[in-house]
Amino acid sequence: MSRRSAARGATPSGRSTERGNAAAPAEVGAMFDRIAAVYDPMNAVISGFQEPRWRRRAVGATRIRPGMAAIDVATGTGKVAAALWRRAQPGGRVLGVDLSPRMIGRAERTFAGRPGLSFVVGDALALPAPDASFDAATIAFGMRNLPDYRAGFAEMQRVVRPGGRVVCLEISRPRSRLARLLAAWFDHAVPLIGRLAGQGEAYAYLVRSVWSYPAPERIAMIMAEAGLADVRWAGMSGGMVTIHVGTVPGAGAAPRTGPEPSARTGIRPAARGDAGVRDVAPGGSQSGP
Repeated sequence: MSRRSAARGATPSGRSTERGNAAAPAEVGAMFDRIAAVYDPMNAVISGFQEPRWRRRAVGATRIRPGMAAIDVATGTGKVAAALWRRAQPGGRVLGVDLSPRMIGRAERTFAGRPGLSFVVGDALALPAPDASFDAATIAFGMRNLPDYRAGFAEMQRVVRPGGRVVCLEISRPRSRLARLLAAWFDHAVPLIGRLAGQGEAYAYLVRSVWSYPAPERIAMIMAEAGLADVRWAGMSGGMVTIHVGTVPGAGAAPRTGPEPSARTGIRPAARGDAGVRDVAPGGSQSGP
């Protein structure tokens, strides 16, 4: 490594193996430390200001209600965790976990003074929580950064009670003609916008990591292999992002996957245009970008 690269920190390649992201977690955490200050405005711009809607759908898919508990993995600046906390009030609690100390610091400052909402630096593959201690677990735009997808889902399952839900929101490679045009914009514009923000290498990593991330069908299989039951998924914004939902099995639950509708998950598949999460109330609570 050159002295210049060492000084600013190496950026992960964004490539993955069949198992997970090829980068070491320390490299990923250091990269997110470097972009913490621009993370929220960049997300707003590169998502076409759609990210709040995507997060709203993912939070609604948990079916969290007042008095319940949830954990948000790879919480970043804490927006998903805060939205879960609002749904869990009164009396609920939410823990946000992230590998990046600077991301956690921003989350703590932004959402200070909310009893029952806490943030901690931690590893997604070794969550700082007892077994079956939450009613739901979420991960938004973080699964593709993990070195082991199956272990990530298994760890979220470990900390969720039987019958609770594990929800994954992630960027995906779209298949429709319109979505492919949007993907071409994403591939070329995101690194350029990142350079303008002084973080060109980090946002080039974002594009590469999306290309390397498995297809929705494969992610559903990985979730089932991790032990989750009744796994379903749905695309949004022409397939630019995908929500996966799985249930932590109890007695008699059998793992199965597929894109067909399920009242138990509230997910319906993408037929034409935008597929959604049926159990999200219109105008549900969510912070802005």
